[in-house]
Amino acid sequence: MTGAAMYVISLIVKNEFGVMQRVMGEFTRNKINVETIVVGKCERPGKSRIVLSVVDKAVAEVAIGRLQKLQDVYDTELVPESGQSAYALLSTSSGNVGVVGGSDQVEELIERSKPERYVKALNAL
Repeated sequence: MTGAAMYVISLIVKNEFGVMQRVMGEFTRNKINVETIVVGKCERPGKSRIVLSVVDKAVAEVAIGRLQKLQDVYDTELVPESGQSAYALLSTSSGNVGVVGGSDQVEELIERSKPERYVKALNAL
């Protein structure tokens, strides 16, 4: 992940069965790889927020154009870097650790601690 720019897309979607499948279907049809994804209920009742990242800005823009056409998607946004945060779950010899901060900060901590296993995701509000 080091050195690769990430482009974060934030979606507000209907909170119901099958919406995630329809959203991810657009990525599959367009052969776009999703690097990270976070989903959960959000501040709008009956809605969920999907935050995902891709490595190419042009690809992110194509994805947004496609996603805006889906009936279950209410809002889409390409999140500027200043609005992004990152988190990681690290498995170390002394136990599991959660880390939250800026993308560069989290990446640096992963490199310094050299965890046995980890997962890193980007998020935005």
